[in-house]
Amino acid sequence: MDTSPSVNVLDQLLDPVTECLTPEVARRIVGLELDPGLQSKLNDLSAKAAAGELTPDEQDAYEEYVEAIDLVAIIKAKARASLLGEA
Repeated sequence: MDTSPSVNVLDQLLDPVTECLTPEVARRIVGLELDPGLQSKLNDLSAKAAAGELTPDEQDAYEEYVEAIDLVAIIKAKARASLLGEA
């Protein structure tokens, strides 16, 4: 996961949101997975990025996906932590 200052700020900003999670909601968040069609599209973009073959529009889309995935990863980590704290 990215540990840049902006991610740390985002992590801190999400603290109050994740403090509101019920155990049921936290479990649902932890279990979230990408739609198979979206995962396939992301895999294709990732392969093209690794090969240096993305068009400018694809590059923009790929960066948006990566940013969104980072956000979801932070939320999922916070949900996991809230579940560990419930024991």
